[in-house]
Amino acid sequence: MIYFDNAATTPLTPSVIEAMTSVMAEQFGNPSSLHTFGRKAKQLLRHYRYAIAQSLKTDEKNIIFTSGGTESNNTAIIGYALANQEKGKHLITTATEHHSVLQAMSYLEKRFGFEVTYLKPSKGHITAQQVRDALRPDTLLVSIMHANNETGDLNPIPEIGHLLSQHSAVFHVDAVQTVGKITVLPDDWQIDFLSASAHKFHGPKGVGFLYAKTNHFDNLLHGGDQEDKRRASTENMISLAGMATALTEATNQLHENLNHIHHIRQAFLTELEGLDYYINSGNDSLSHVLNIGFPNGNNGLLLTQLDLAGFAVSTGSACTAGAVTPSHVLTSYYGESSPRLRESIRISFGEQNTVKEAQLLAQQLKKLLA
Repeated sequence: MIYFDNAATTPLTPSVIEAMTSVMAEQFGNPSSLHTFGRKAKQLLRHYRYAIAQSLKTDEKNIIFTSGGTESNNTAIIGYALANQEKGKHLITTATEHHSVLQAMSYLEKRFGFEVTYLKPSKGHITAQQVRDALRPDTLLVSIMHANNETGDLNPIPEIGHLLSQHSAVFHVDAVQTVGKITVLPDDWQIDFLSASAHKFHGPKGVGFLYAKTNHFDNLLHGGDQEDKRRASTENMISLAGMATALTEATNQLHENLNHIHHIRQAFLTELEGLDYYINSGNDSLSHVLNIGFPNGNNGLLLTQLDLAGFAVSTGSACTAGAVTPSHVLTSYYGESSPRLRESIRISFGEQNTVKEAQLLAQQLKKLLA
């Protein structure tokens, strides 16, 4: 099998496995314990937090360890909204967000009477002007993803952050698809909350972090005083070791990885010449995510045929795998009746892929779609 679904999850690198195995075998202490084993674990915990903060060029006090992107998104949106609802009950997000954002917004609407404005993308992304037009005096929070997980389209986060710095609303960014892939600078971009998940940048599943410039939000988990009383639960030291190692490695190799992914993508598209296709993203998008459609194709059938031929791709978000409804992202782009909803697949390249693998995938597609 050749793996081309890196937007869903990524394989662990050897150094990540080594770091996790070392902690698993030698450092079993609870960082909340006061004895020697606990103090050693606490020292490691500080090291992991510092490493994550360094990759984002921020202070370690802004990093809260979580179970991943979904918990980080829910903590920022629900936690902040419930703790500050006396300031306003209007929220802004986009129609193309990950479901962990959309369903958090829906929960606040149905259970607590919040009003949510859902912005629709123009040419693949949200503009700062759209946000400006939607802002109201009672707008409490704006949540906009950095890059779409299905199409790779990038939103102008620095520009939106500058706009919101002149408003009382806080700014949350789902950066699950970009942390470890491209430069992400929450301090410089005037972001208040930012979510990330380790398994998107060659770390383990079930661990992530929330960058939080403010502590004024309700905790979703109640119990101990871990994470500076912001997230109860004994820290997952094994997974944190993997996440810190993975992000440090990805940050150090960022430009090299970007060039490698660009060459793979170009080799794939070059090999695909002669086949009729279209790309469902604008010019400003991630290189590693390619949402591509083939006129009169059937993406469900094509995915199965590719799988049988030894290639792993997807039709969209892994969190909606098996769903019978079309992609909400492409629906927002093109409308419910567009044939692109059933013709498109998502190919997502990774640092461990090769140009030869990309060429083989293109050749197989030409064979299947000839």
